[in-house]
Amino acid sequence: MENDIYLALIHYPVVNKKGDSIASALTTIDMHDIARAGKTFGVKGIFIVTPLEDQKVLAQEVIDHWVSGVGGQINPFRKQALELISVTDCFDEAVEKITKENQKPVISVATSAAAHRGAVSAESFSRALNNNFSYVITFGTAWGLSDDFIESCDNVLEPVKGAAGYNHLSVRSAVSILLDRIFRTESN
Repeated sequence: MENDIYLALIHYPVVNKKGDSIASALTTIDMHDIARAGKTFGVKGIFIVTPLEDQKVLAQEVIDHWVSGVGGQINPFRKQALELISVTDCFDEAVEKITKENQKPVISVATSAAAHRGAVSAESFSRALNNNFSYVITFGTAWGLSDDFIESCDNVLEPVKGAAGYNHLSVRSAVSILLDRIFRTESN
């Protein structure tokens, strides 16, 4: 299915467990699993957002290994998934790239494990998708996106809630669950 939905894995600005704004370190397994989920659900691209030079180098090394290196020869399925990933210094750069690629406005969508006023369900978001826009769904690393970043986004999705009251999913799990909810509704 063709769509103009992108994902952005934000490493800055995110918060630590004290609530301080930080830049977090890259977790390469997040790149692999989010790319595989993105490819499964047909997202158009994935951005790894970090201002840290060493983390950008690490991300690009992982991508190169799987896209143009021996990894892609050994596992072409992983290559297809990691081809979706681009590395940017900041979120605005990702939005600029999406705008240039699609020649239409970009709607930014924040996610959070915490409840936010005005948050919409994944199902409501899916029903509201409009071909006149591109969408970028943002996911925070560490302890989540900073409040300032969330407030700067056009929309916020409701948190993923389970049955047991525990609310501390890995970001890669949250991505997979939300994509399933968005695209499951869309295909009905």
